[in-house]
Amino acid sequence: MIDLDNQTDIKIDIEFLELIAQSLTTKEIELIICDNSYIQELNKTYRDKNIPTDVLSFPLVDSFIGLPLGSLIINIDKVQEVALKLGHKNNEEIALLFIHGILHLLGYDHEIDSGEMRQKERELIELFRLPNSLIIRSNG
Repeated sequence: MIDLDNQTDIKIDIEFLELIAQSLTTKEIELIICDNSYIQELNKTYRDKNIPTDVLSFPLVDSFIGLPLGSLIINIDKVQEVALKLGHKNNEEIALLFIHGILHLLGYDHEIDSGEMRQKERELIELFRLPNSLIIRSNG
């Protein structure tokens, strides 16, 4: 269900991410784990923002039967920085970013909704016993 392209030396708990994905969709997801420079180039090319970010989501516009839901790109440099700062494990931070990204692939958008994405994220975080979400952290 998850097509992993790990461009780093960090071990990814793919089984845990599979459980999260299966709770939300039956579609395949491409997951790329990369570094600051790779994600910065993508962010510059596709969002006109020449800075590294933590996660990018690229949904397939026409998600026909049998085609993947889309692609998620997670920046391991940001993962390690935030996990160290907040005192949790790298794989917990990856799971938080994965949840955030997959919700975007499913059409949620915290920048314009009325809290639906934040609520869904909170439910998943509680279900999978993870630290506070990106949205909860950034909005207090």
